[in-house]
Order: sequence, then structure tokens, then C-alpha cells
Amino acid sequence: MKGTTHAGVARTTTLWIATGAVTCGLLLAAGQGAAAQPPDGRRAPAPPCTNTRLLADSAQQIRGSQVRITLVNEGPQACSLKGFPAVALAGQGSPDRNKPLNVVPQGQARPVELQAGGRAWTLLTFTPVLGEAEGYCASGAEPTVAPSIVLGVGGGGLQVAPDDGGQFALCGTTVRATAFRAAGS
Repeated sequence: MKGTTHAGVARTTTLWIATGAVTCGLLLAAGQGAAAQPPDGRRAPAPPCTNTRLLADSAQQIRGSQVRITLVNEGPQACSLKGFPAVALAGQGSPDRNKPLNVVPQGQARPVELQAGGRAWTLLTFTPVLGEAEGYCASGAEPTVAPSIVLGVGGGGLQVAPDDGGQFALCGTTVRATAFRAAGS
């Protein structure tokens, strides 16, 4: 290195080290940001809701054979629901002792993100029991009556009773269920 002084080499080396440190820092920062966000700039979806962080706070009768079940995220962070619930008839005891119903999905399932304290709902429609107190089924089958249902969601079951203190009454073993929807939609 003819004509280069010791100070010049030190400055060049220092410049290369500083440039390398800045470049590495930028690459590391970009890598961390890339891991936290999908490439299109949206934030990563919330993890799926589990039944341990959800509360089924009501089974509100809408019309004679329709019931709206509202779920609340009681967890500390956002979670997401997608799809349709499983539904079973149950007594007053354990949710594990139930009679599963065949669920006919209604509508298209889309992810519903629930912030902490957020609400979502599904609408269940049973084949109605006809007549008054000693009702009957149009098919000729005996009506089924149960004091509660178990909503299968998030890997477990949430047991709910009608909010009016009555019982669930239906004909057959089938229920129609809408996909989960955000409250207010």
C-alpha cells in the first residue's frame, strides 16, 4: 500500500466497520419486522379462541324455534373464531353428558376476531314443536325437551340454558346453525 498512511488505513477500517454495523442493524430490524407482520403489511391474525377463554353469556329466544347464543372473549388478548358450532342437548349436569345434534351449516364462515371483552354470536334454528303445552311434531315423532344445550366451540363445550328460564324444545335431531358473526353484524 504505497502512499497510504497508518491513519488512513485506520479511517478506512473504521468506516468499513461502521458501515457493516449499520447494515447488519438494518437487516436485523427488517428481519424482526418481517417476522411480526405478513409481507402485505397486515398484522398477523389472532390465535384461535379456546373454550376456556370464552363465555356463552346468553341463549336468547328470537322466535319460537330460533335461539341466539352470544359468546364473550374473557381472555386477556384477542382471539379468533371461524366456522360453525357443534350443538348437543343436555340436562342440568355435566356438559360431557349430552346428546349431539346434527348441525346443518348456514352461511359462509369467515374469521371473526374478538378483542378482550369482544362478542360474537351464532343463530340456532330448531325444527319447531307445534301446538300448545303438549306439543307435537309434524313428522309424528315425539318432541324432545331439554333444560340446556352444549355449544361445542374452541375445543370444548359451553353449557347454556334459555334466558327466559324455559327449556329447549325441538322435533328431530337436526339444528341449523349460522357461522359465527361479530356482535353488531
